[in-house]
Amino acid sequence: MKISDSIKYTGVNDYDVDLFEGQYILENGMAYNSYVILDEKTALLDTADKIAVDRWLENIDEALGDVVPDYLVVHHLEPDHSFGIQAACDKFPNMKLVMSANAKRMLPQFVDVDLDRVITVAEGDKLELGAHTLNFVAAPMVHWPEVLVSYESSEKVLFSADAFGKFGTTDADEGWSCEARRYYFNIVGKFGAQVQALLKKAAGLDIQTICPLHGPILTDTIPEVLKLYNTWSSYEPEDRGVFIACASIHGNTLKAAEKLKEILEEKGCPRVALADLTRDDIAECVEDGFRHSVLVCMASSYDGGVFAPMDDYLNHLAHKAFQNRAVALVENASWSPCAIRTMKAHFENMKNIKLLDKTVSIRTRMTDENVEQLGALADEIMANV
Repeated sequence: MKISDSIKYTGVNDYDVDLFEGQYILENGMAYNSYVILDEKTALLDTADKIAVDRWLENIDEALGDVVPDYLVVHHLEPDHSFGIQAACDKFPNMKLVMSANAKRMLPQFVDVDLDRVITVAEGDKLELGAHTLNFVAAPMVHWPEVLVSYESSEKVLFSADAFGKFGTTDADEGWSCEARRYYFNIVGKFGAQVQALLKKAAGLDIQTICPLHGPILTDTIPEVLKLYNTWSSYEPEDRGVFIACASIHGNTLKAAEKLKEILEEKGCPRVALADLTRDDIAECVEDGFRHSVLVCMASSYDGGVFAPMDDYLNHLAHKAFQNRAVALVENASWSPCAIRTMKAHFENMKNIKLLDKTVSIRTRMTDENVEQLGALADEIMANV
């Protein structure tokens, strides 16, 4: 993949990996991106995950030819990007490492490298390579504390670390936004304020190309990408609509969820999505919770609380700083209803959550009275979409 005559892609597409960070399901593999800038001085930009290091070394050999790199720029130390540091340092013993002061302090946790090789840089510092200059921008907690991004001013390229990344290989046959949204909310989403700070800095740059550490190189779609990131990191809904998250033991609650979806669609709701928390990818359910303006949680009572898949989902939302949404609650119980009470306690600990007044409590099987109650709940939901 060619970025320009001087900037080369040296990353690796892993088509076989099916799980990222031990928890995120991958249908189209994963890209571990790195880059080389060839100039009077040559810089490697980031490395690769352990499963991709051998292929990464082959790629940098092909990009470099006989050139020996002067620098390895480390934007982010997480192991999926830093595992190749050791191999690169062993291969190029005179190469300097360029990173933030925080990264230097953390470096011994990841590799055995002489710290005298490290050049620390901070916000506003530059690395002059010749015709190319890397301008460093601090991006702490997007999504680790040591993160830098850099802007190459001659070709107007932003090397954005984990920002603007997505699940999937660089050549995955899919649109950007769906897997980028799932990636954002599950990996970066807790740190919306820090992403907002980075976006404000990026607004002052003329960015023609974004080179993230995961996913495709971005060019023509940059305005749309920046707009989505602003929406996501502001914790504002992307779509007016309803996401129904259902945790059903014997299928009765799911049947009620399907009925509520039908009622909402009949009432003209612009978008209604339904997920079965017992079967569907939890990361996609987190994504959909953030995407829509109203969240409906429908769950069975269980062991004096709420059915475990719903409890797990609400914990995921809390960890990712779920906020600024209207929420409706529906429970099912054969005896001692307690799911609404338990779910409500979860949301009361979240920020700017509007719990709708109407709730529905089903006793095992949905009755005609419950259908009427779901209709009334749908009216209140529609008023908050």
